[in-house]
Amino acid sequence: MRWSIFNQSWRSLLKYRFLKLFLATFFSILLLSHPIFAFSPPNTEIRGVWLTTNDTETLLDQPKLEEAIAQLSRLNFNTVYPVVWNSGYALYPSTITEREGIQPFVHKGFQGQDPLTDLISKAHAKDLLVLPWFEFGFMAPPSSELAKKHPQWLTQKRDGTQTTISAAGEVVWLNPFRPEVQKFITSLVMEVMDLYDVDGIQFDDHLSLPSELGYDQYTVNLYKKETEKDPPANHEDPAWLKWRADKLTAYVSQLNQAIKAKKSNAIFSVSPNPYDTAYQGALQDWFTWVKKDLVDEIVVQVYRPDLETFIRQIEKPEIKETRQKIPTGIGILTGLRNRQIEMEFIQEKVLAAKRNNLGVSFFFYDSLWNYAPESKVERQEQFLALFPYPAERKLETPAPPTIPTPVIPQIPENTTRVDEFKPYQIPRNDSIDPYNQIPGGIQNNPSNPPQEIIIPVENNLPNPPQQIIIPVETANPNQPVKTSPEIDNNPPYQPSEEIPFDEDFTPYQPPENMPLVEEMKPYKP
Repeated sequence: MRWSIFNQSWRSLLKYRFLKLFLATFFSILLLSHPIFAFSPPNTEIRGVWLTTNDTETLLDQPKLEEAIAQLSRLNFNTVYPVVWNSGYALYPSTITEREGIQPFVHKGFQGQDPLTDLISKAHAKDLLVLPWFEFGFMAPPSSELAKKHPQWLTQKRDGTQTTISAAGEVVWLNPFRPEVQKFITSLVMEVMDLYDVDGIQFDDHLSLPSELGYDQYTVNLYKKETEKDPPANHEDPAWLKWRADKLTAYVSQLNQAIKAKKSNAIFSVSPNPYDTAYQGALQDWFTWVKKDLVDEIVVQVYRPDLETFIRQIEKPEIKETRQKIPTGIGILTGLRNRQIEMEFIQEKVLAAKRNNLGVSFFFYDSLWNYAPESKVERQEQFLALFPYPAERKLETPAPPTIPTPVIPQIPENTTRVDEFKPYQIPRNDSIDPYNQIPGGIQNNPSNPPQEIIIPVENNLPNPPQQIIIPVETANPNQPVKTSPEIDNNPPYQPSEEIPFDEDFTPYQPPENMPLVEEMKPYKP
């Protein structure tokens, strides 16, 4: 009875905003001053927030964006997901959409800036990761230039209608099985990665196709070709579901390869609905994507209105297994402009996620504290109490290229070791005279006849062929060389006076077509 009275009194006191603000501030200071009461600092976890252009000007206004990044950094967030693809339009200067003729405007901020460039520079300065968010995926409004210019890209229901109802209103869907659609979406992703220093790319529950769609002629013909059957009338037929889900998985694999080829350590993030809903309702087999290593991060959107259902969803086996492989977070709705959510409910969800070793990401930035039932200061202090320690996230360092191990040849067992090897010794002959290069003593031997050089005489001489024998004397370095007096007294050659000088002699003239020496090129075989 006493406990009941105390509990009622306590709840009545909490109704006063001032008292709640005081208690939140007090416990925040207590947690920060006495770590024994606080959460243990995590190794790393996702602490993200989505930045959208719907119902907010934060992403487009430089002063507001600067304040937002400063606050997120102060409250120990580490990841932002800014929208770049919404309603069939690129929210950055896109050459792809301009070339396709589907975008009649260039998206700019209020100060004329490129919002994504502005965000990346500010976020990276505060050590926050930036993963541009392709919010609409394969979805587009039926009134968009994209839908009007490419009607053949759209898919349909069995009754021929094309539109479905989503949180964004009435929409049509690009057929994710058509090669030209896949090429278009991939080209947008590659364009963002080419233009900006991003840390990765994120898609959400619209990287999918509602299971009631897929009855367009292209998909029907493809299904007939591969299965020799008509698509079943029941869009939830297991074989029909799996065939379409597998086609979507094949595209996700291609998209992952393109992202990694562009930047090997980029994060490919996906934010789907819980698995049963994602697979049965949207052909999004994200658990298979995790098992096949096609994605690097999962943030499951669990926007449940009650805590019990929320906890039941985040404790599903597929989430536990995903958490063992890659960074995993839970998407938590913090409110909308016309639907404000109390901080106490948000705290309960965050604490439940923490107990399951899961990160969190909040939809969306302005509803963290701008669209809220509590004051801005109170909300921020309560977020700081939830995240009192930083949880730094950095991209993994790319692995160095694999160098093949050289093949070492096998050495025969009888091979001489290098340190035992002895060089070849040339036999020495001490009898060689280094001056005459003939065996010593032969030149002094009178019985040995002098060496001779024999020169053959050419046959065109007037006398019969004969040989001229020139004696060769062996030189002795110790004796002076003998000279002939005839050679010493021989006067220089003087031409005969009887030889007349021909004044009319014409010197040799080369042919006119003979090339000059400097123009001649050496012969090349």
